[in-house]
Parts: sequence; structure tokens; C-alpha cells
Amino acid sequence: MKVADRKIKGITSNSKEVKKDFVFVAVKGSRRDGNLFIREAIKRGAGVVVVEKPPSTITVPDKVTLLEVDDCRKFLGEGAHKFYGRPSEKIKVVGITGTNGKTTISYLVEAIAKKSGAECGVIGTINYRFKGKVITATNTTPGSGILQGLLKKMLAQKVKYCAMEVSSHALDQERVWGVNFGAGIFTNLTQDHLDYHKSLENYFLAKARLFRALPSKSFAIINNDDPYGRRIRKLTAARVLTYGIDRKSDIMAKDIRFGSRATEFLLCAPGIKTKIRTGLAGRYNIYNILAAAAWAISQKISAAKIKQAVEDFKNVPGRLERVEGAKGRDIFIDYAHTPDALFNVINTLRPVVKGKIVVVFGCGGERDKLKRPLMGKIATELAELAVITSDNPRSEEPVRIIQDIEEGIKKSNYLLIPDRAEAIRKAVALTRPGDCLLIAGKGHEDYQVLKNKIFKFSDRKAVEKCLKSMK
Repeated sequence: MKVADRKIKGITSNSKEVKKDFVFVAVKGSRRDGNLFIREAIKRGAGVVVVEKPPSTITVPDKVTLLEVDDCRKFLGEGAHKFYGRPSEKIKVVGITGTNGKTTISYLVEAIAKKSGAECGVIGTINYRFKGKVITATNTTPGSGILQGLLKKMLAQKVKYCAMEVSSHALDQERVWGVNFGAGIFTNLTQDHLDYHKSLENYFLAKARLFRALPSKSFAIINNDDPYGRRIRKLTAARVLTYGIDRKSDIMAKDIRFGSRATEFLLCAPGIKTKIRTGLAGRYNIYNILAAAAWAISQKISAAKIKQAVEDFKNVPGRLERVEGAKGRDIFIDYAHTPDALFNVINTLRPVVKGKIVVVFGCGGERDKLKRPLMGKIATELAELAVITSDNPRSEEPVRIIQDIEEGIKKSNYLLIPDRAEAIRKAVALTRPGDCLLIAGKGHEDYQVLKNKIFKFSDRKAVEKCLKSMK
């Protein structure tokens, strides 16, 4: 990559990553302004500094090229795309967006791709992985430089597909600008992230960006049962494939039968009718399977391979994940941290639970406050007992977050226990054989964020410790 006839050795918006002959892009973020780090970038050896407005308080040395652009975020995305050799033009990238289901769909896409004999990378909430290499996820969708670097590494390892979770924040902040998406999947849209987007409409418009940008040769795979999905159909120039249960769609699930250990349904698509038996529970997981199957059909992967992959698929870490050795109880860890997700997972468990359902949950600090009372109402209306506790309080006071949750509660079937380990211990003690305990909100996470510190904490390990101590 050359800028103003200079040889460039790297491109980044993080001044601490800058080395000699790097391009530093001064992105103005929601929390930090990259312009404040120009001096550091120059000191570290930046050969080019990219800005939207020339800095008034910094004298840029003659040896450094100052490049003025209209949009630093888009420049970073396009620049990283070019610097890393345009990898998304050679890998078939599918972007998955929506409020719920992104992670599960990415795992299913990976499973189907591998069953077809192709290598598939995944970039998402739990981790970034390909060809046996696993990298800790810093964001659901990383920044442009990291993202394009990952795609280049995947390409070098002959990865054919990449399943990428695309968050609304990433779309709004142009982190995926420059990525060539061969397909986009829309799952659903319910309340979340309103602390950032301010309104549900803004949240939708952020999600819609992925589909507005899809070229005509790409595929837009859309949940036809979701009203926002039907809006997206009108906004994209891509080839549309719809999936659904209730409304007539290209890919559908029919004759659904829910069981305590498995779900069966008939997968119907043009030229395809095949019975699927899956260990994934709940109606929402049928939507996830349909989305992944629709993608596979767009890639001409056979129905036999789709069926094999789905039926062999076990589970996603922290998504309705069963804790073994629960002494007659059913104990599940789940990532449900939105009203819709909590509603869905409790309703999924209800038909198969003989005794009572106990839910442990909290809400994260510095996140959408409007969903807190809604989640309190859902938990207490649908479960016999709710134990309200801390999630990741961050800079907020845990007790204040719990009070916000409590405002939506009309019943008296709940306990307030701010310490999450103590809340889990109490919930386990209050369950009996035949009961179900759902610990929601953190799923796969193995930490808690309190103030400016990160502490090791795992819901699973906390439960296992309780079970071990029980007589």
C-alpha cells in the first residue's frame, strides 16, 4: 500500500499499535478522540497521519505526510482492505446481524460449511477462530484493521467461508466498511442498545446498513416473520432469500414437534423436503437453523449435508447450556440479556419442566436502562421465582441497577441479592429435583466488570461449586 508515494508497513487507529512507517488514522470515537493521540503516533514512527481536520495544536514534522479526508472511519476500512490484499474479495463472507441469534447462526454456518468439506472461519462474540486457531474476542465485530488482518490470515490458510457477527455498533461506526459481503443474514429486531442508538428506529437503520450495501450478486437472507425483516427486503439490491415459520417463505419449518431432549421439523425449500431432528431447544433455535440452512442453500450446499450438520450439532457455549450433575434438577446457563431473549428462553423451558422455574439474572451497567424493568417483569411473570443480581455493573452501582429492574415488577416472587455468586448459591438451594434453574445474562463469559476492574467469574463454575458442596 502506498500513500503519497510512501511505502506503508501497517495501518491502524490505535496509536499504541503504531510502528515505523505506519498509517495512523485519527478516528473520533464515542469515548476517545484519535486526534488526541497524533503526537504519540508520530513519536512511535507513523509515516502518514490521516485526519478530517488539520490539528491546530500540533505541528506535524515535514517527514510525516498529513492526509485530510472526509471520513476517517471509511478511510480506515477501505485502507485496511487494500493494505491486507482485499481478502474479502476471495473469501465468501456472510455477515449476520440482528438482536438475537447471531452467535448460534455463526456456529451453525461453520458446522454446515465444514460438513460440506470447506474450511470456515468465525468472527463473533465468543471468539475469532479458523483452522484450529482461537483468538479472544475484544468486540463482537472488531475494528477495521484487526478485521481485515484476520481475513488475510484466513485466506492464507485457505479458508473458503467466514461467518461474521455484525453488531449494530460496528455498522454505525463503519467497522465493516471495505468488507465485501457475499451474503447478509437478518435474524430479528427487538429492544437493545438504546443507550447508544437512542431509538428503536435508529437501531433498525444501523442494522439495515449491511443490506443497503450488499451488491446485486450477493444474497440477503431475511427472517420473513419479523416485521423489520420485511422492511429490509425493500431496502436491498441483493438477491433475497426469506425464511420463516408463520409466513410463506422460501425456506420454511413445518410440522414442528418439541420434545424434552430434541425438536423435530420438516425443512421445506424449493426442491427440498427433509426431516430435521435437533438437540437445540426452542422455536427461536428453529429460526436460527432456518437462517443457516438458507445461507447453505444460497451456496448450493446439499440438503443432505445441511441435515447431517444440524443433527450432529451439539450446542453453543453459554446458549441454553446444560450443567451436568445437577442432582435431579435441570440447570442451564444462557446468554439471554435482552427482554426478547429472556422471554424466549423461559418459554422454551416451560413445557418441559415438571416443577418450578427459578431464574437468576441481572442487567449490565452503562447499557440500555429501558430494558431493565421489562426484564424484571418478564422474569417474575414467567418464572415461579426470580433472583435478581449483578451482571457486569461497570461504573454503575449494582444496587441502583437492581432497583431499575425492580420497577417493572408487579408480583412478590423475587429476591434481591447483588452478589452474583451468593445469588446462584441461594437459587440452587431453593430448587428441588424436578425444578429448573436458569442462570441468564452472561452465558460464556468468564468475568465480571466492576468499576474499572475485571474479575474472574464463571456462572458455570459457581454452579458446579454449589452442587459439589450439596449433601
